[in-house]
Amino acid sequence: MSSLLAQSSPWLQGERLIYRVSWGFITAGTATLETKKMSGNKTEFYSLAHNNGSFRTIYPVADTVYSRIQNGSFLPEVFRKTIHEGSYHNKSVIRFDRAGSTAWLSDTVFSDPVKKTIKRSTDTTIAIFGMERCILSAFYFVRGMKFVPGDKKTFSAVSGKKRYDLRVIIHGREEINTKFGKKQCIKVEPILEEDGLFQASGRLFIWFTDDSMRLPVLMKSEILVGSIKAELIDYNQK
Repeated sequence: MSSLLAQSSPWLQGERLIYRVSWGFITAGTATLETKKMSGNKTEFYSLAHNNGSFRTIYPVADTVYSRIQNGSFLPEVFRKTIHEGSYHNKSVIRFDRAGSTAWLSDTVFSDPVKKTIKRSTDTTIAIFGMERCILSAFYFVRGMKFVPGDKKTFSAVSGKKRYDLRVIIHGREEINTKFGKKQCIKVEPILEEDGLFQASGRLFIWFTDDSMRLPVLMKSEILVGSIKAELIDYNQK
């Protein structure tokens, strides 16, 4: 697969993106995407999301997603996800053993996350074939791909309790109004079988700036009662 991913990618040197998350005209919360450069040719990715105001009272959300990759291959070594959404509390971990062609998955649902009372827990191993990604590393991999309007890409990912194909459609170029002015962007649609950075019951679209920074300035996801939008409101890169 053609890709622009390399050691020189700006986001691999360290980056922090801050989003305003809204439901219709209502600001529902914030989300942060962050990369941290490590020693040993590795990079850490973080995704943090929480709601605010009356939404927090009605349905509190505090989600954290983490992944660590090898820069050369851009393949994940470990993936962790902690979800607190309403009364649902979940922690999942995936460890990738490339040499052993195996991914080790642990998934635990807590009835009481403070007391760590377990409602159910599952440990699974699945066979992998060398190029599987987690959902967070896949986001950054897609960000660095060579975008050709009309192209459709497919690659393997591991999420939840299984290995599956993640498809990406490159829709084309659009001009988007952002906090930083009008930006020429490329509209991309990842088709997720399971979970992602934003849970969705419908389609998910991401607009990346059509330049070397490839900033994801806008994300829209359909849900059962409308749509959720995440708009980039601040960023810094090292």
